[in-house]
Amino acid sequence: MNQNDSPFQSSPVLPEMFDGTKTIQFRCHKGIACFNACCKSIDISLTPYDILRLKRRLGISSTEFLEHFTLPFEMEKDGIAGVKLKPVENGSACQFMTDDGCSVYEDRPSACRYYPVALLTMRRQDEYVDKDAYALVVEEHCLGHQEDRRLTIDEYRKEQGLDEYDALSRGWRQLILKKKSSGPTIGKPSKRSLQLFFMTCYDVDRFRDFVASDAFNALYDIPGSDLDKFLSDDVELMQFGFRFLRQVLFGEALGIAMRMDIVEERRRKVMDNRMRLEREAAEQLARAEEGDC
Repeated sequence: MNQNDSPFQSSPVLPEMFDGTKTIQFRCHKGIACFNACCKSIDISLTPYDILRLKRRLGISSTEFLEHFTLPFEMEKDGIAGVKLKPVENGSACQFMTDDGCSVYEDRPSACRYYPVALLTMRRQDEYVDKDAYALVVEEHCLGHQEDRRLTIDEYRKEQGLDEYDALSRGWRQLILKKKSSGPTIGKPSKRSLQLFFMTCYDVDRFRDFVASDAFNALYDIPGSDLDKFLSDDVELMQFGFRFLRQVLFGEALGIAMRMDIVEERRRKVMDNRMRLEREAAEQLARAEEGDC
């Protein structure tokens, strides 16, 4: 692939993709001259698991974390939303940056762990399995590429704790890939479905309240032991949320049982309400025509 064919125009990502066996040369440490440079101008997208780890680290709810530390953005026009770290007020630096480095280093986001590697998850329209590939990010300010240290991307991922992060984010990435690979075939998402996606993926504490609500349990027949597990464990709840969205938004049969008597009752009420509105509209039209006579 030559530069003109690259999907990364005007980007520090090299236009070549690798698998995990690729050997890279890189090391970042406090003594390096460019230390903290990448944290002074951030554009960091967050996964749901990133948010879960950071809100725990800070001892706040996911709702509070989203309000104070993030900004939403559209992954595609009129499509599902992503979340980015909000920089310091009136600046571009990360709020967690200190002179000694990252103040939340043990719970730093996936994007920070991957640097200078970029994860590329892809799925073709005629394929059912997503594939991971990697690219190298080379920015002028970064001197880490000049350090005399070589290791494979797989070794680097393991060193950075990314096996856990990637495993727990795979369900979310599959949702995004499914939406993008489906394209216009599933139509423009409704405002309600976009809100449901955002809450379920990024605001785990609000999603917990939703799953615990009488309205949810009146419609979904979740075994008590499973419900207790979801409500007491953030990770279990997050993973359930990914399954829930695949069933609700994409119609996949993933074993989340619905109480069909309630479904039928709601469908009947919708039909009755529609017929009432049509009848009232017809009556208004008839009265208007009588008034013209």
